[in-house]
Formats: sequence, C-alpha cells, structure tokens
Amino acid sequence: MMDIHGILKKLPHRYPILLVDRVIEVEPGKRIKALKNVSINEPFFVGHFPHRPVMPGVLMLEALAQAAALLSFSVEGEGTDHNSVIYFVGIDGARFKRPVEPGDQLILEVEVDRVRGGIYKYNARASVEGELAAEATLMCTRRPIA
Repeated sequence: MMDIHGILKKLPHRYPILLVDRVIEVEPGKRIKALKNVSINEPFFVGHFPHRPVMPGVLMLEALAQAAALLSFSVEGEGTDHNSVIYFVGIDGARFKRPVEPGDQLILEVEVDRVRGGIYKYNARASVEGELAAEATLMCTRRPIA
C-alpha cells in the first residue's frame, strides 16, 4: 500500500495532473491496483461538460499510465529523480466502456505484459464499482533529461 505522500515521492506529477490518490496493492514486477477519487472539484469538469460532468477518456488513460509508472518504480526500486523521467510512449487498443462521473472511485489495475529493451508494456483497466470504464495496452520507458 502507498498513500499520497509515497506517491508524491515517486511521481513527478502535481496538481492538477496527478491522477492517482492511493496504491491499494502492488506485486513488484507484476501488477498494481490503485485508485483515483473523482471529485466535482476537478478542474476539467468546468468544461467537460458543464451540463453533464464526465471525466475525459484521455485522463483515464493518463491515470492508468501514472499507475503503470508507479509499478515501474516498484521494479526498479526508485522514484522520481532530476535526471530522468518515465515517458508514456504508446497506447494500443484503448476502449471506453462507461462514463466516469463526479463521486466515482476509479480503480486502476495494471499488469506487466513484458519488458524488453527498456520498454515496459502493460495491460491496463480502469473500473468503477466492478464495471469496466476503460482499457488499453500501454507502453512506457525511462529516459534521461537533457
């Protein structure tokens, strides 16, 4: 388990783009389960959509990518540093199955599919109350900052 303080030590993201509130479970090198509490106070709800607030699908994918980065750090045993970052380098098969609204708790589940040549490939799913909201195959890699 990891609370927000541990997440802030691992990820370089900060408000308003930090989209993981807690890590519930982690098996280093295998899988992670995390959550995002979706609040009406999220800045994106002002424009998406004022008459019916819905979390943008691209932000669900970003939340999954952040969970994947936390899983990558669990393998490497380190967190954010000032010399490198973990970049989101690919998405395949993204599908959105249900809207995510204020008050929902988005459960983020990411499993390592494979690691090859410094590229991590993950199978990722986001759900609300056991109902699939989004899924995708994600790719990430660590790169030095010039």
